[in-house]
Amino acid sequence: MNIFQEQIVRLLSDLVPLEPEQIKEDLEIPPNLELGNYAFPCFKLAKVHKAAPGLIAARLAEKVPADPLLEKVVANGPYLNFFLNKARLAQHTVGEVLQQKEEYGKSDVGKGRTVVIDFSAPNIAKPFGIGHLRSTIIGNSLYKIHAALGYKCIGINYIGDWGTQFGKLITAYHHWGDEAVLAQNPINHLYELYVRFHREAELDPGLEDGARNWFKKLEDGDPHAVELWQHFRDISLAELKRVYARLGVKFDYWHGESFYNEMMEDTIKAVEESGLLEQSQGAWIVSLEDEGMPPCLLRKQDGATLYATRDLTAAIYRYNTWQFAKALYVVGVDQTLYFRQLFAVLKKMGMQWVERCQHIPFGMIRFEGGKMSTRQGSLIFLDDVLSEAIGRAREIIAEKNPCLPDQEEVARQVGVGALIFGDLSNDRIKDVDFSWDQVMDFSGETAPYIQYAHARICSILRKAPAEAECNLSLLVNEHEYALVSVLSKFPEAIARAGETCKPSFVARYLIDVAKEFSRFYHQCPVLNAESDVRGARLALIDAVRQVLANGLSLLGIAAPEEM
Repeated sequence: MNIFQEQIVRLLSDLVPLEPEQIKEDLEIPPNLELGNYAFPCFKLAKVHKAAPGLIAARLAEKVPADPLLEKVVANGPYLNFFLNKARLAQHTVGEVLQQKEEYGKSDVGKGRTVVIDFSAPNIAKPFGIGHLRSTIIGNSLYKIHAALGYKCIGINYIGDWGTQFGKLITAYHHWGDEAVLAQNPINHLYELYVRFHREAELDPGLEDGARNWFKKLEDGDPHAVELWQHFRDISLAELKRVYARLGVKFDYWHGESFYNEMMEDTIKAVEESGLLEQSQGAWIVSLEDEGMPPCLLRKQDGATLYATRDLTAAIYRYNTWQFAKALYVVGVDQTLYFRQLFAVLKKMGMQWVERCQHIPFGMIRFEGGKMSTRQGSLIFLDDVLSEAIGRAREIIAEKNPCLPDQEEVARQVGVGALIFGDLSNDRIKDVDFSWDQVMDFSGETAPYIQYAHARICSILRKAPAEAECNLSLLVNEHEYALVSVLSKFPEAIARAGETCKPSFVARYLIDVAKEFSRFYHQCPVLNAESDVRGARLALIDAVRQVLANGLSLLGIAAPEEM
Protein backbone atom coordinates (compact mmCIF):
# COMPACT_ATOMS: atom_id res chain seq x y z
CA MET A 1 0.00 0.00 0.00
CA ASN A 2 1.07 3.60 -0.55
CA ILE A 3 0.99 6.07 2.35
CA PHE A 4 -2.48 7.35 1.35
CA GLN A 5 -4.03 3.88 1.31
CA GLU A 6 -2.32 3.10 4.61
CA GLN A 7 -3.76 6.18 6.24
CA ILE A 8 -7.28 5.55 4.90
CA VAL A 9 -7.13 1.96 6.21
CA ARG A 10 -5.85 3.22 9.56
CA LEU A 11 -8.66 5.78 9.87
CA LEU A 12 -11.36 3.28 8.91
CA SER A 13 -9.98 0.60 11.24
CA ASP A 14 -11.05 2.77 14.19
CA LEU A 15 -14.56 3.18 12.79
CA VAL A 16 -15.65 -0.14 11.23
CA PRO A 17 -15.64 -3.76 12.52
CA LEU A 18 -13.31 -5.05 9.82
CA GLU A 19 -9.68 -6.15 9.83
CA PRO A 20 -7.20 -3.80 8.09
CA GLU A 21 -6.50 -6.39 5.37
CA GLN A 22 -10.22 -6.62 4.60
CA ILE A 23 -10.55 -2.84 4.44
CA LYS A 24 -7.58 -2.67 2.08
CA GLU A 25 -9.11 -5.37 -0.12
CA ASP A 26 -12.47 -3.57 -0.23
CA LEU A 27 -11.04 -0.17 -1.20
CA GLU A 28 -11.90 0.72 -4.79
CA ILE A 29 -10.69 3.32 -7.27
CA PRO A 30 -13.65 5.37 -8.57
CA PRO A 31 -14.16 5.62 -12.34
CA ASN A 32 -13.26 9.34 -12.36
CA LEU A 33 -11.55 11.88 -10.12
CA GLU A 34 -14.80 13.75 -9.53
CA LEU A 35 -15.71 10.86 -7.23
CA GLY A 36 -12.40 10.96 -5.38
CA ASN A 37 -9.22 8.91 -5.39
CA TYR A 38 -10.52 6.00 -3.29
CA ALA A 39 -13.94 4.70 -2.35
CA PHE A 40 -15.00 2.39 0.46
CA PRO A 41 -18.25 0.44 -0.16
CA CYS A 42 -20.47 0.09 2.89
CA PHE A 43 -22.59 -2.89 1.80
CA LYS A 44 -20.85 -5.33 4.16
CA LEU A 45 -21.65 -3.13 7.14
CA ALA A 46 -25.41 -3.15 6.55
CA LYS A 47 -26.05 -6.34 8.54
CA VAL A 48 -23.79 -5.33 11.40
CA HIS A 49 -25.28 -1.85 11.82
CA LYS A 50 -28.78 -2.88 10.68
CA ALA A 51 -28.97 0.17 8.44
CA ALA A 52 -28.91 1.00 4.74
CA PRO A 53 -25.40 1.27 3.20
CA GLY A 54 -26.10 4.88 2.17
CA LEU A 55 -26.95 5.86 5.75
CA ILE A 56 -23.84 4.12 7.06
CA ALA A 57 -21.66 5.98 4.52
CA ALA A 58 -23.19 9.31 5.62
CA ARG A 59 -22.53 8.57 9.30
CA LEU A 60 -18.95 7.51 8.61
CA ALA A 61 -18.30 10.68 6.58
CA GLU A 62 -19.07 12.70 9.72
CA LYS A 63 -16.84 10.55 11.91
CA VAL A 64 -13.65 10.38 9.81
CA PRO A 65 -11.25 12.85 11.47
CA ALA A 66 -9.43 15.55 9.52
CA ASP A 67 -6.09 14.43 8.19
CA PRO A 68 -3.28 16.28 6.37
CA LEU A 69 -3.19 13.61 3.63
CA LEU A 70 -6.88 14.09 2.84
CA GLU A 71 -8.67 17.02 1.29
CA LYS A 72 -12.16 15.78 2.19
CA VAL A 73 -14.26 12.68 2.79
CA VAL A 74 -17.82 12.58 1.47
CA ALA A 75 -20.63 10.06 1.23
CA ASN A 76 -21.89 9.23 -2.24
CA GLY A 77 -24.77 6.80 -1.97
CA PRO A 78 -23.44 3.55 -0.41
CA TYR A 79 -19.80 4.65 -0.90
CA LEU A 80 -17.49 6.65 1.32
CA ASN A 81 -15.29 8.65 -1.06
CA PHE A 82 -11.81 9.91 -0.14
CA PHE A 83 -10.27 12.92 -1.88
CA LEU A 84 -6.51 13.18 -1.39
CA ASN A 85 -4.61 16.36 -0.63
CA LYS A 86 -3.44 17.46 -4.11
CA ALA A 87 -0.17 19.00 -3.00
CA ARG A 88 0.77 16.02 -0.82
CA LEU A 89 -0.17 13.59 -3.62
CA ALA A 90 2.07 15.47 -6.07
CA GLN A 91 4.98 15.61 -3.65
CA HIS A 92 4.73 11.94 -2.80
CA THR A 93 4.04 10.50 -6.27
CA VAL A 94 6.37 12.58 -8.43
CA GLY A 95 9.07 12.47 -5.76
CA GLU A 96 8.80 8.70 -5.51
CA VAL A 97 8.99 8.19 -9.28
CA LEU A 98 12.05 10.41 -9.67
CA GLN A 99 13.78 8.82 -6.70
CA GLN A 100 13.05 5.19 -7.60
CA LYS A 101 13.39 5.60 -11.39
CA GLU A 102 13.37 2.13 -13.04
CA GLU A 103 12.25 0.58 -9.74
CA TYR A 104 9.06 2.64 -9.51
CA GLY A 105 5.97 0.45 -9.59
CA LYS A 106 7.77 -2.66 -8.41
CA SER A 107 7.04 -4.51 -5.18
CA ASP A 108 8.28 -7.44 -3.12
CA VAL A 109 4.97 -9.30 -2.92
CA GLY A 110 6.59 -12.34 -4.54
CA LYS A 111 9.85 -12.18 -2.62
CA GLY A 112 11.26 -15.62 -1.85
CA ARG A 113 8.88 -17.36 -4.25
CA THR A 114 9.44 -18.79 -7.71
CA VAL A 115 7.18 -18.73 -10.74
CA VAL A 116 7.85 -21.05 -13.68
CA ILE A 117 6.50 -19.80 -17.00
CA ASP A 118 6.18 -22.17 -19.95
CA PHE A 119 5.70 -20.08 -23.10
CA SER A 120 6.24 -19.86 -26.86
CA ALA A 121 7.03 -23.59 -27.48
CA PRO A 122 7.27 -23.71 -31.28
CA ASN A 123 8.04 -26.93 -33.13
CA ILE A 124 11.54 -27.40 -34.47
CA ALA A 125 12.18 -28.32 -38.10
CA LYS A 126 9.45 -25.88 -39.10
CA PRO A 127 9.49 -22.12 -39.73
CA PHE A 128 8.47 -20.04 -36.72
CA GLY A 129 4.80 -19.47 -37.54
CA ILE A 130 2.54 -16.65 -36.39
CA GLY A 131 0.54 -19.16 -34.34
CA HIS A 132 3.20 -19.00 -31.61
CA LEU A 133 3.36 -15.19 -31.49
CA ARG A 134 0.71 -14.72 -28.80
CA SER A 135 2.19 -17.30 -26.44
CA THR A 136 5.63 -15.74 -26.93
CA ILE A 137 4.78 -12.12 -26.18
CA ILE A 138 2.16 -12.82 -23.48
CA GLY A 139 4.58 -15.17 -21.71
CA ASN A 140 7.47 -12.71 -22.06
CA SER A 141 5.38 -9.94 -20.52
CA LEU A 142 4.14 -12.16 -17.67
CA TYR A 143 7.78 -13.01 -16.92
CA LYS A 144 8.67 -9.32 -16.66
CA ILE A 145 5.54 -8.46 -14.63
CA HIS A 146 6.16 -11.23 -12.10
CA ALA A 147 9.81 -10.22 -11.82
CA ALA A 148 8.63 -6.66 -11.06
CA LEU A 149 6.48 -8.12 -8.28
CA GLY A 150 9.53 -9.68 -6.67
CA TYR A 151 9.21 -13.27 -7.89
CA LYS A 152 12.16 -15.29 -9.07
CA CYS A 153 11.13 -16.14 -12.63
CA ILE A 154 12.05 -19.22 -14.63
CA GLY A 155 11.22 -18.86 -18.32
CA ILE A 156 11.10 -22.15 -20.22
CA ASN A 157 10.78 -22.62 -23.96
CA TYR A 158 9.22 -26.07 -24.11
CA ILE A 159 10.05 -26.58 -27.77
CA GLY A 160 8.39 -29.36 -29.72
CA ASP A 161 11.47 -31.45 -30.44
CA TRP A 162 10.03 -34.95 -30.02
CA GLY A 163 7.10 -37.00 -31.22
CA THR A 164 5.83 -38.86 -34.28
CA GLN A 165 6.39 -35.84 -36.53
CA PHE A 166 10.11 -36.63 -36.40
CA GLY A 167 9.47 -40.11 -37.70
CA LYS A 168 7.68 -38.43 -40.61
CA LEU A 169 10.54 -35.99 -41.14
CA ILE A 170 13.21 -38.70 -41.13
CA THR A 171 11.14 -40.76 -43.58
CA ALA A 172 10.67 -37.74 -45.86
CA TYR A 173 14.38 -36.89 -45.69
CA HIS A 174 15.32 -40.42 -46.75
CA HIS A 175 12.94 -40.23 -49.72
CA TRP A 176 13.38 -36.67 -50.98
CA GLY A 177 16.00 -34.89 -48.86
CA ASP A 178 18.90 -32.98 -50.38
CA GLU A 179 21.89 -32.29 -48.12
CA ALA A 180 23.08 -29.38 -50.28
CA VAL A 181 19.68 -27.66 -50.11
CA LEU A 182 19.47 -28.41 -46.38
CA ALA A 183 22.82 -26.70 -45.81
CA GLN A 184 21.77 -23.63 -47.82
CA ASN A 185 18.21 -23.14 -46.52
CA PRO A 186 17.66 -25.62 -43.69
CA ILE A 187 14.30 -24.61 -42.21
CA ASN A 188 12.55 -24.12 -45.53
CA HIS A 189 13.84 -27.47 -46.83
CA LEU A 190 12.66 -29.31 -43.70
CA TYR A 191 9.29 -27.62 -43.94
CA GLU A 192 8.98 -28.58 -47.61
CA LEU A 193 9.81 -32.19 -46.74
CA TYR A 194 7.19 -32.23 -43.97
CA VAL A 195 4.51 -30.81 -46.26
CA ARG A 196 5.46 -33.25 -49.02
CA PHE A 197 5.26 -36.20 -46.65
CA HIS A 198 1.59 -35.47 -45.87
CA ARG A 199 0.82 -34.97 -49.54
CA GLU A 200 2.52 -38.22 -50.57
CA ALA A 201 1.07 -40.17 -47.62
CA GLU A 202 -2.44 -39.61 -49.00
CA LEU A 203 -1.37 -41.65 -52.03
CA ASP A 204 0.89 -44.11 -50.19
CA PRO A 205 -0.40 -44.98 -46.67
CA GLY A 206 2.70 -47.10 -46.17
CA LEU A 207 4.65 -43.91 -45.50
CA GLU A 208 2.78 -43.51 -42.20
CA ASP A 209 3.93 -46.97 -41.11
CA GLY A 210 7.49 -46.06 -42.00
CA ALA A 211 7.22 -42.85 -39.98
CA ARG A 212 5.96 -44.72 -36.92
CA ASN A 213 8.84 -47.18 -37.23
CA TRP A 214 11.42 -44.40 -37.47
CA PHE A 215 10.03 -42.63 -34.40
CA LYS A 216 10.14 -45.92 -32.47
CA LYS A 217 13.79 -46.30 -33.55
CA LEU A 218 14.42 -42.75 -32.36
CA GLU A 219 12.89 -43.52 -28.96
CA ASP A 220 14.98 -46.69 -28.76
CA GLY A 221 18.18 -44.72 -29.43
CA ASP A 222 18.97 -45.89 -32.99
CA PRO A 223 22.25 -44.02 -33.82
CA HIS A 224 21.25 -42.95 -37.34
CA ALA A 225 17.81 -41.72 -36.22
CA VAL A 226 19.34 -39.81 -33.29
CA GLU A 227 22.02 -38.27 -35.52
CA LEU A 228 19.45 -36.95 -38.01
CA TRP A 229 17.16 -35.72 -35.23
CA GLN A 230 20.05 -33.87 -33.53
CA HIS A 231 21.04 -32.26 -36.84
CA PHE A 232 17.47 -31.08 -37.50
CA ARG A 233 17.24 -29.79 -33.93
CA ASP A 234 20.51 -27.83 -34.02
CA ILE A 235 19.77 -25.98 -37.26
CA SER A 236 16.23 -25.25 -36.08
CA LEU A 237 17.38 -23.73 -32.78
CA ALA A 238 19.79 -21.42 -34.58
CA GLU A 239 16.90 -20.07 -36.68
CA LEU A 240 14.54 -19.76 -33.70
CA LYS A 241 17.08 -17.79 -31.70
CA ARG A 242 17.55 -15.38 -34.60
CA VAL A 243 13.80 -14.63 -34.68
CA TYR A 244 13.59 -14.32 -30.87
CA ALA A 245 16.42 -11.77 -31.03
CA ARG A 246 14.32 -9.65 -33.41
CA LEU A 247 11.45 -9.80 -30.89
CA GLY A 248 13.73 -9.11 -27.92
CA VAL A 249 12.67 -12.31 -26.14
CA LYS A 250 14.96 -14.52 -24.04
CA PHE A 251 14.55 -17.74 -22.07
CA ASP A 252 16.28 -19.20 -19.04
CA TYR A 253 15.94 -22.77 -20.29
CA TRP A 254 15.33 -24.45 -23.63
CA HIS A 255 13.94 -27.64 -22.12
CA GLY A 256 12.17 -29.23 -25.04
CA GLU A 257 10.14 -32.42 -24.89
CA SER A 258 13.27 -34.51 -25.52
CA PHE A 259 14.83 -33.20 -22.30
CA TYR A 260 12.46 -35.42 -20.30
CA ASN A 261 12.94 -38.65 -22.28
CA GLU A 262 15.04 -40.45 -19.68
CA MET A 263 12.59 -39.51 -16.91
CA MET A 264 9.40 -40.78 -18.54
CA GLU A 265 9.66 -44.38 -17.40
CA ASP A 266 9.80 -43.15 -13.80
CA THR A 267 6.64 -41.12 -14.45
CA ILE A 268 4.76 -44.08 -15.92
CA LYS A 269 5.92 -46.20 -12.97
CA ALA A 270 4.66 -43.54 -10.54
CA VAL A 271 1.27 -43.49 -12.30
CA GLU A 272 1.14 -47.28 -12.10
CA GLU A 273 2.06 -47.30 -8.40
CA SER A 274 -0.76 -44.83 -7.80
CA GLY A 275 -3.14 -47.47 -9.15
CA LEU A 276 -4.19 -45.26 -12.04
CA LEU A 277 -2.71 -47.02 -15.07
CA GLU A 278 -5.17 -49.06 -17.13
CA GLN A 279 -4.87 -50.94 -20.39
CA SER A 280 -7.35 -50.10 -23.15
CA GLN A 281 -7.16 -51.70 -26.59
CA GLY A 282 -3.46 -52.36 -26.11
CA ALA A 283 -2.67 -48.77 -25.01
CA TRP A 284 -2.05 -47.50 -21.47
CA ILE A 285 -4.36 -44.80 -20.13
CA VAL A 286 -5.55 -43.01 -17.00
CA SER A 287 -9.35 -42.99 -16.82
CA LEU A 288 -10.90 -39.61 -16.06
CA GLU A 289 -14.50 -40.72 -16.39
CA ASP A 290 -15.21 -39.66 -12.80
CA GLU A 291 -14.07 -36.15 -13.78
CA GLY A 292 -16.35 -36.10 -16.82
CA MET A 293 -13.39 -36.10 -19.21
CA PRO A 294 -11.94 -38.49 -21.83
CA PRO A 295 -9.07 -40.73 -20.68
CA CYS A 296 -5.49 -39.47 -20.68
CA LEU A 297 -3.38 -41.61 -23.03
CA LEU A 298 0.19 -42.20 -21.79
CA ARG A 299 1.55 -44.97 -24.00
CA LYS A 300 0.41 -46.21 -27.40
CA GLN A 301 0.09 -49.84 -28.49
CA ASP A 302 3.58 -49.82 -30.01
CA GLY A 303 5.05 -48.57 -26.74
CA ALA A 304 5.64 -45.00 -27.93
CA THR A 305 4.99 -42.23 -25.41
CA LEU A 306 2.80 -39.22 -26.01
CA TYR A 307 2.64 -35.51 -25.33
CA ALA A 308 0.82 -36.08 -22.02
CA THR A 309 3.55 -38.45 -20.81
CA ARG A 310 6.16 -35.79 -21.38
CA ASP A 311 4.03 -33.01 -19.85
CA LEU A 312 3.44 -35.02 -16.66
CA THR A 313 7.17 -35.66 -16.46
CA ALA A 314 7.97 -32.00 -17.08
CA ALA A 315 5.57 -30.81 -14.36
CA ILE A 316 7.06 -33.20 -11.79
CA TYR A 317 10.61 -32.25 -12.75
CA ARG A 318 9.85 -28.53 -12.52
CA TYR A 319 8.32 -28.82 -9.06
CA ASN A 320 11.12 -31.03 -7.75
CA THR A 321 13.72 -28.62 -9.18
CA TRP A 322 12.24 -25.22 -8.29
CA GLN A 323 9.49 -25.81 -5.68
CA PHE A 324 7.47 -23.21 -7.56
CA ALA A 325 4.76 -21.05 -6.04
CA LYS A 326 3.19 -20.80 -9.50
CA ALA A 327 3.59 -22.73 -12.74
CA LEU A 328 2.04 -20.90 -15.68
CA TYR A 329 1.33 -22.60 -19.01
CA VAL A 330 0.81 -19.91 -21.66
CA VAL A 331 -1.03 -22.00 -24.26
CA GLY A 332 -4.03 -21.33 -26.52
CA VAL A 333 -7.60 -21.68 -25.28
CA ASP A 334 -8.13 -24.67 -27.58
CA GLN A 335 -5.96 -26.73 -25.18
CA THR A 336 -8.17 -26.07 -22.14
CA LEU A 337 -9.50 -29.65 -21.96
CA TYR A 338 -5.98 -31.06 -22.31
CA PHE A 339 -4.72 -29.07 -19.31
CA ARG A 340 -7.75 -30.05 -17.25
CA GLN A 341 -6.84 -33.68 -17.99
CA LEU A 342 -3.16 -33.13 -17.20
CA PHE A 343 -3.86 -31.43 -13.87
CA ALA A 344 -6.48 -34.06 -12.98
CA VAL A 345 -3.94 -36.88 -13.44
CA LEU A 346 -1.39 -35.06 -11.27
CA LYS A 347 -4.01 -34.56 -8.57
CA LYS A 348 -4.98 -38.26 -8.68
CA MET A 349 -1.27 -39.07 -8.27
CA GLY A 350 -1.30 -37.13 -5.00
CA MET A 351 0.68 -34.13 -6.27
CA GLN A 352 -1.00 -31.48 -4.11
CA TRP A 353 1.19 -28.79 -5.64
CA VAL A 354 -0.86 -29.13 -8.83
CA GLU A 355 -3.09 -26.42 -7.31
CA ARG A 356 -0.23 -24.04 -8.09
CA CYS A 357 -0.33 -24.94 -11.79
CA GLN A 358 -2.38 -22.68 -14.03
CA HIS A 359 -3.26 -22.77 -17.70
CA ILE A 360 -3.08 -19.22 -19.11
CA PRO A 361 -5.31 -19.45 -22.20
CA PHE A 362 -5.50 -16.95 -25.03
CA GLY A 363 -7.57 -16.53 -28.17
CA MET A 364 -6.57 -16.63 -31.83
CA ILE A 365 -4.95 -13.87 -33.84
CA ARG A 366 -6.44 -13.11 -37.25
CA PHE A 367 -4.79 -10.89 -39.84
CA GLU A 368 -6.90 -8.51 -41.91
CA GLY A 369 -7.63 -9.69 -45.43
CA GLY A 370 -7.06 -13.33 -44.53
CA LYS A 371 -3.63 -14.88 -44.75
CA MET A 372 -0.64 -12.66 -45.29
CA SER A 373 1.49 -13.30 -48.36
CA THR A 374 4.46 -15.46 -47.35
CA ARG A 375 7.37 -17.19 -49.00
CA GLN A 376 5.44 -20.44 -49.33
CA GLY A 377 2.31 -22.35 -48.37
CA SER A 378 -0.45 -21.28 -46.02
CA LEU A 379 1.78 -20.82 -42.97
CA ILE A 380 2.30 -17.21 -41.92
CA PHE A 381 5.96 -16.83 -41.00
CA LEU A 382 6.64 -14.69 -37.93
CA ASP A 383 9.81 -13.46 -39.59
CA ASP A 384 7.71 -12.04 -42.45
CA VAL A 385 5.35 -10.33 -40.02
CA LEU A 386 8.26 -8.72 -38.16
CA SER A 387 9.78 -7.50 -41.42
CA GLU A 388 6.41 -6.08 -42.47
CA ALA A 389 6.04 -4.23 -39.16
CA ILE A 390 9.53 -2.77 -39.31
CA GLY A 391 9.10 -1.83 -42.97
CA ARG A 392 5.88 0.05 -42.26
CA ALA A 393 7.51 1.88 -39.35
CA ARG A 394 10.47 2.76 -41.57
CA GLU A 395 8.15 4.34 -44.17
CA ILE A 396 6.32 6.41 -41.54
CA ILE A 397 9.57 7.64 -39.99
CA ALA A 398 11.00 8.55 -43.42
CA GLU A 399 7.88 10.63 -44.07
CA LYS A 400 7.52 12.30 -40.67
CA ASN A 401 11.15 12.69 -39.59
CA PRO A 402 13.59 12.02 -42.46
CA CYS A 403 16.53 13.49 -40.54
CA LEU A 404 16.09 11.19 -37.53
CA PRO A 405 19.41 9.61 -36.48
CA ASP A 406 19.58 5.81 -36.38
CA GLN A 407 16.34 5.42 -38.32
CA GLU A 408 16.73 1.65 -38.72
CA GLU A 409 16.93 0.96 -34.97
CA VAL A 410 13.99 3.27 -34.23
CA ALA A 411 11.99 1.58 -37.00
CA ARG A 412 12.68 -1.78 -35.35
CA GLN A 413 11.63 -0.47 -31.93
CA VAL A 414 8.45 1.11 -33.29
CA GLY A 415 7.51 -1.73 -35.64
CA VAL A 416 8.10 -4.55 -33.17
CA GLY A 417 6.52 -2.49 -30.40
CA ALA A 418 3.40 -1.93 -32.50
CA LEU A 419 3.10 -5.65 -33.17
CA ILE A 420 3.48 -6.56 -29.49
CA PHE A 421 1.14 -3.85 -28.20
CA GLY A 422 -1.47 -4.71 -30.82
CA ASP A 423 -1.76 -8.03 -29.01
CA LEU A 424 -1.19 -7.13 -25.35
CA SER A 425 -3.61 -4.20 -25.32
CA ASN A 426 -6.40 -6.75 -25.75
CA ASP A 427 -7.73 -9.05 -23.07
CA ARG A 428 -5.69 -12.19 -23.80
CA ILE A 429 -8.71 -14.49 -23.72
CA LYS A 430 -10.28 -12.68 -26.66
CA ASP A 431 -9.47 -13.26 -30.32
CA VAL A 432 -7.40 -10.48 -31.90
CA ASP A 433 -8.36 -9.04 -35.29
CA PHE A 434 -5.03 -7.60 -36.35
CA SER A 435 -5.06 -4.46 -38.51
CA TRP A 436 -1.81 -2.88 -39.69
CA ASP A 437 -3.37 0.57 -40.04
CA GLN A 438 -4.72 0.38 -36.52
CA VAL A 439 -1.57 -0.81 -34.72
CA MET A 440 0.66 1.69 -36.57
CA ASP A 441 -1.59 4.70 -35.87
CA PHE A 442 0.46 7.39 -34.10
CA SER A 443 -2.72 9.03 -32.81
CA GLY A 444 -4.60 5.90 -31.72
CA GLU A 445 -4.42 3.59 -28.72
CA THR A 446 -1.17 2.07 -29.89
CA ALA A 447 2.47 1.57 -28.97
CA PRO A 448 3.62 4.29 -31.42
CA TYR A 449 1.26 6.75 -29.68
CA ILE A 450 2.78 5.91 -26.28
CA GLN A 451 6.34 5.84 -27.65
CA TYR A 452 5.78 9.23 -29.29
CA ALA A 453 4.63 10.69 -25.95
CA HIS A 454 7.84 9.38 -24.39
CA ALA A 455 9.99 10.82 -27.20
CA ARG A 456 8.19 14.17 -27.02
CA ILE A 457 8.94 14.44 -23.29
CA CYS A 458 12.60 13.56 -23.93
CA SER A 459 12.74 16.38 -26.48
CA ILE A 460 11.27 18.90 -24.00
CA LEU A 461 13.71 17.83 -21.28
CA ARG A 462 16.66 18.23 -23.66
CA LYS A 463 15.63 21.84 -24.27
CA ALA A 464 14.94 22.64 -20.62
CA PRO A 465 17.25 24.90 -18.58
CA ALA A 466 18.67 23.58 -15.32
CA GLU A 467 16.30 24.39 -12.46
CA ALA A 468 17.66 25.32 -9.06
CA GLU A 469 14.48 24.45 -7.19
CA CYS A 470 11.49 22.22 -7.70
CA ASN A 471 8.39 22.79 -5.58
CA LEU A 472 6.16 19.80 -6.35
CA SER A 473 3.38 21.14 -4.08
CA LEU A 474 2.55 23.61 -6.87
CA LEU A 475 1.14 20.82 -9.05
CA VAL A 476 -2.48 21.28 -8.04
CA ASN A 477 -4.43 22.56 -11.06
CA GLU A 478 -6.91 20.13 -12.60
CA HIS A 479 -4.61 18.93 -15.43
CA GLU A 480 -1.57 18.53 -13.19
CA TYR A 481 -3.67 16.77 -10.57
CA ALA A 482 -5.17 14.38 -13.14
CA LEU A 483 -1.70 13.50 -14.46
CA VAL A 484 -0.27 12.99 -10.98
CA SER A 485 -3.25 10.82 -10.05
CA VAL A 486 -2.80 8.48 -13.01
CA LEU A 487 0.93 8.17 -12.25
CA SER A 488 0.12 7.09 -8.71
CA LYS A 489 -1.86 4.10 -10.04
CA PHE A 490 1.08 2.41 -11.79
CA PRO A 491 1.92 0.00 -8.93
CA GLU A 492 -1.72 -1.08 -8.80
CA ALA A 493 -1.77 -1.72 -12.57
CA ILE A 494 1.26 -4.01 -12.25
CA ALA A 495 -0.24 -5.82 -9.27
CA ARG A 496 -3.53 -6.34 -11.14
CA ALA A 497 -1.71 -7.65 -14.21
CA GLY A 498 0.16 -10.13 -12.03
CA GLU A 499 -2.94 -11.30 -10.13
CA THR A 500 -4.92 -11.92 -13.33
CA CYS A 501 -1.99 -12.86 -15.60
CA LYS A 502 -3.28 -10.23 -18.03
CA PRO A 503 -0.66 -7.80 -19.39
CA SER A 504 -3.55 -5.80 -20.85
CA PHE A 505 -3.90 -4.05 -17.47
CA VAL A 506 -0.45 -2.50 -17.96
CA ALA A 507 -1.07 -1.80 -21.66
CA ARG A 508 -4.39 -0.04 -21.05
CA TYR A 509 -2.87 1.88 -18.15
CA LEU A 510 -0.12 3.23 -20.43
CA ILE A 511 -2.75 4.48 -22.86
CA ASP A 512 -4.38 6.37 -19.96
CA VAL A 513 -1.03 7.94 -19.02
CA ALA A 514 -0.26 8.98 -22.60
CA LYS A 515 -3.74 10.47 -23.05
CA GLU A 516 -3.57 12.36 -19.77
CA PHE A 517 -0.14 13.71 -20.71
CA SER A 518 -1.51 14.89 -24.07
CA ARG A 519 -4.33 16.78 -22.31
CA PHE A 520 -1.85 18.30 -19.85
CA TYR A 521 0.60 19.25 -22.64
CA HIS A 522 -2.05 21.15 -24.59
CA GLN A 523 -3.34 23.03 -21.53
CA CYS A 524 -0.23 23.65 -19.45
CA PRO A 525 2.92 25.31 -20.87
CA VAL A 526 6.12 23.79 -19.57
CA LEU A 527 9.18 25.56 -20.97
CA ASN A 528 7.33 28.89 -21.12
CA ALA A 529 5.83 28.66 -17.63
CA GLU A 530 6.88 30.87 -14.72
CA SER A 531 10.20 29.73 -13.25
CA ASP A 532 8.84 28.02 -10.11
CA VAL A 533 5.99 26.35 -11.99
CA ARG A 534 8.33 25.38 -14.83
CA GLY A 535 10.56 23.43 -12.45
CA ALA A 536 7.59 21.52 -11.01
CA ARG A 537 6.14 20.75 -14.43
CA LEU A 538 9.49 19.57 -15.77
CA ALA A 539 9.71 17.19 -12.82
CA LEU A 540 6.16 16.03 -13.52
CA ILE A 541 6.77 15.23 -17.18
CA ASP A 542 10.07 13.56 -16.29
CA ALA A 543 8.06 11.31 -13.98
CA VAL A 544 5.64 10.61 -16.86
CA ARG A 545 8.59 9.72 -19.09
CA GLN A 546 9.88 7.31 -16.46
CA VAL A 547 6.52 5.60 -15.96
CA LEU A 548 5.99 5.21 -19.72
CA ALA A 549 9.45 3.66 -20.09
CA ASN A 550 8.91 1.35 -17.11
CA GLY A 551 5.51 0.23 -18.38
CA LEU A 552 6.64 -0.37 -21.95
CA SER A 553 9.54 -2.42 -20.62
CA LEU A 554 7.09 -4.72 -18.80
CA LEU A 555 5.43 -5.41 -22.15
CA GLY A 556 8.74 -6.10 -23.89
CA ILE A 557 8.64 -2.81 -25.83
CA ALA A 558 11.41 -0.23 -26.23
CA ALA A 559 10.95 3.48 -25.43
CA PRO A 560 12.80 5.54 -28.11
CA GLU A 561 14.09 8.93 -27.05
CA GLU A 562 13.61 10.31 -30.57
CA MET A 563 11.02 9.50 -33.21
